[in-house]
Amino acid sequence: MSTLSDRPANPVVGEAVPHGDAVDHVTGAALYTDDLVGRTKDLLHAYPVSVPHAHALVTRLDTAPAYDVPGVVRVLTVDDVPGVNDSNINHDEPLFPTEIMFYGHPVCWVLGETLEAARLGAAAVEVDCEELPSIVTIPEAIAAESFQGRAPTVSRGDVDAGMAAATHVFSGTWEASGQEQFYLETQASIAYVDESGQVFIHSSTQNPSETQEIAAHVLDLSSSEVTVQCLRMGGGFGGKETQANGYAAIAALGAKLTGRPVRVRLNRNQDIQFTGKRPDFLSTWQAGFDDDGHLLALKVVLTADGGWSLDLCQPVLSRALCHIDNAYWIPNIQAHGRIAKTNRTSHTAFRGFGGPQGMLVTENILGTVAPQLGLTGEEIRQRNFYRSADQTTPYGQRVRQIERLHQIWDELLTGSDFAQRQQEIERFNATHDDTKRAIAATPVKFGISFNKSSMNQGGALVLVYKDGSVLVNHGGTEMGQGLHTKMLQVAATALGLPLSKVRLAPTRTDKVPNTSATSASTGADLNGGAVKHACDQIRDRLAVVAGGFLGVPPADVRFADGTAYGLNSEREPIPWEELVRTAYLQRIQLHAAGYYRTEGLEWNEETYQGSPFKYFSYGAAVAEVEVDGFTGAYRNRRVDIVHDVGDSLSPLIDIGQIEGAFVQGAGWLTLEDQRWDAGDGPTRGRFSTQAASTYKLPSFSEMPEVFNVTMFKNATEEGAIYGSKAVGEPPLMLPFSVREALRKAANAFGPAGTSVHLASPATPEAVFWAIEAARAELPNDVAAQQIPNAADAEQRVPSGV
Repeated sequence: MSTLSDRPANPVVGEAVPHGDAVDHVTGAALYTDDLVGRTKDLLHAYPVSVPHAHALVTRLDTAPAYDVPGVVRVLTVDDVPGVNDSNINHDEPLFPTEIMFYGHPVCWVLGETLEAARLGAAAVEVDCEELPSIVTIPEAIAAESFQGRAPTVSRGDVDAGMAAATHVFSGTWEASGQEQFYLETQASIAYVDESGQVFIHSSTQNPSETQEIAAHVLDLSSSEVTVQCLRMGGGFGGKETQANGYAAIAALGAKLTGRPVRVRLNRNQDIQFTGKRPDFLSTWQAGFDDDGHLLALKVVLTADGGWSLDLCQPVLSRALCHIDNAYWIPNIQAHGRIAKTNRTSHTAFRGFGGPQGMLVTENILGTVAPQLGLTGEEIRQRNFYRSADQTTPYGQRVRQIERLHQIWDELLTGSDFAQRQQEIERFNATHDDTKRAIAATPVKFGISFNKSSMNQGGALVLVYKDGSVLVNHGGTEMGQGLHTKMLQVAATALGLPLSKVRLAPTRTDKVPNTSATSASTGADLNGGAVKHACDQIRDRLAVVAGGFLGVPPADVRFADGTAYGLNSEREPIPWEELVRTAYLQRIQLHAAGYYRTEGLEWNEETYQGSPFKYFSYGAAVAEVEVDGFTGAYRNRRVDIVHDVGDSLSPLIDIGQIEGAFVQGAGWLTLEDQRWDAGDGPTRGRFSTQAASTYKLPSFSEMPEVFNVTMFKNATEEGAIYGSKAVGEPPLMLPFSVREALRKAANAFGPAGTSVHLASPATPEAVFWAIEAARAELPNDVAAQQIPNAADAEQRVPSGV
């Protein structure tokens, strides 16, 4: 019996095929949710009534003036909700709030014959508020002890003993900024009710099953009475995992009450103003090293900015705590986590889901202290790598395949000519006072699976028609990442067909129920396993039919290139179409429901111990930068990457994911400077950078001038779909190398051994101030400071939460 990772002869997986929708994307033929507006008769448009306070009580809401606006049909308020007035499974996000919790919080929605009528109607609604004190930063939340959710701890060993044994102890406080998803397609939903009373929702959602569940409980319906379909998304990046639910519920409520289709689509400013981001993280830490640069002990408190409600910040924090070690063996560690409650949007998932924030803490520590220990960043990192699969993470999981990381590291440094380029950079810097170059390498170890074990399951429905054509349904959603293309390759491989014989249907909850979100890089693993399971059932039934014609046992029937043939059979192969027609006449079932659950997972949410991940994905990157000493502006001169995707399901897709994730991660680390108004004026709490004109995104000018991406070879992952590994999120952490190169370049403006603090994001402005500190040889009060003994260090870090 074949295993999940076995590849048959002539597989379609592994072929470098283009994205299945690439042509439709660039020609405009691909339909997104809002493209259905022109195809929907009698459509109503929804527009929000938002309140410009960070925190306030609604004392009066008068919707009557809206009805005086021509074209206004209805105003939706809390009184219209037949079920639960909530848009999140945590039940802490009222769909229609009476307490304003963030600047711009919508309190009701106006439905109009046109979008303009709805907008003018919303402007006419009268809202009176009693303003309340607000909290808009993490330090304010800490001072007010404003927290929400659980405060978990991951620990191992004896941190105090480790600090006492250390010859060098450092401490610091450091904040990593959040990130706006800025998907091309904003939040959008269209809902209508059919003649049977069934509510049908087109939604740009990463989680159709949860969108279905939220809409059902708002409408006081069963899930079977609500169907959600996702054609495709114009990007998601985690921002549509939960945040799409409320907008779908508004559309569904409006459709149910008016009997007409209702459209909700946020414009760009609304989308940025209303939706959650990657949470900011504030870390307070102390770290103990020996004379050789080994990290003996680490103590850290991570405070995540959750915004006004929990959303997904609890699992985001969990993943941050489970990735604080990154690729490093830390024998003694104590990592506390807590979630601040602030008057900001409810923060949520973003590619990497907390892993980047956790890993960045340790990478920042190593990069900061290395010069003070007389080491390069590469030396201190390599000395602290996990060395053996017998070593375990701080949460108790064995680090399998750790030899891959060492092989990747060596291959990368050799292939990028790291040592030679380092010497060339030293010569360049010695002759250039106002421009400096630097090169840096950083590793990635990223766990794949949902931390919540129950979510690691997927479903599929595969239909074979009498003419031999195949239709695949699965529970994953397509947001441009190429998941549908991979699933077609999986189905074609499992059935032994050319790719042209297989077609894919849009993701719908009435075809595949109870699905998990397409997130945490699990889309191909879960849905690929389910698609293969369905195809295997069909193939096994057809093998019985084919065996009778070929004169061989069913176990000796093979499917390839659109035919069935027998091992050691002298008879001609049977064409697929003929076999299918024959099976139908013999009343053989030609469809199957597939199911997959990830085996071997174990996680205790109380103790934060276990094995929550199926496997680890490894990678490493080298980045070279050039920095202008007058402005802090920089160029990415070259990037080299070696990344482990197992046996790639679709190489072109995977290369694109690695490149895209790298650029997006570099944007987070160096460009995307979120600004919130924390002043005492009338705009306190407003997200100030709410457009592309003020929120700097990576563009062609920030792309590396030389960009070399290599997928690690001979990397079969046993027990995963056709030996592949997830690729969506892990490469986002590879641009830690860019940030470390910028730090090195800033250090180069000072004397040997200089170690500067570098803010995150490391914008040109932040780099400029780091350069100024290096030139002046000034101590930086927020950089890592070496302190004389562990007892003093203990006073600098909170003892717990």
